[in-house]
Amino acid sequence: MSTILVVDDDREMGRLLKTLFELEGHQVVVVPRYEEVFSALHRVLPDVVLLDVRLQNKETIELVHKMRQEEGLNDIPVVMTSGMDRRRECLEAGADLFILKPFLPDEVVRMVGGLLKQ
Repeated sequence: MSTILVVDDDREMGRLLKTLFELEGHQVVVVPRYEEVFSALHRVLPDVVLLDVRLQNKETIELVHKMRQEEGLNDIPVVMTSGMDRRRECLEAGADLFILKPFLPDEVVRMVGGLLKQ
């Protein structure tokens, strides 16, 4: 069983992703607030992070930069999501994958599952 940290301030999206991954047998922790992300990362030490590009009107690109510089967090795969195509920016920041919203549930499960198998 893997642990997935979902970081999204959209409650419905958080619930959807939690349900999807729990049905796949994973443990899921949802964090809706920007200020809670790093404490959750250290507390949970997830196997993968799903991170919305904008959280409470703040850009989360910098969070990925910080993760990539911190021992113990730098090797955690990050999947960034957004309603705008910011793929290039996210990948350059250090994200492993980018998923454009809206996405099909099977698509996100498949992509995250691929990262978990690596």
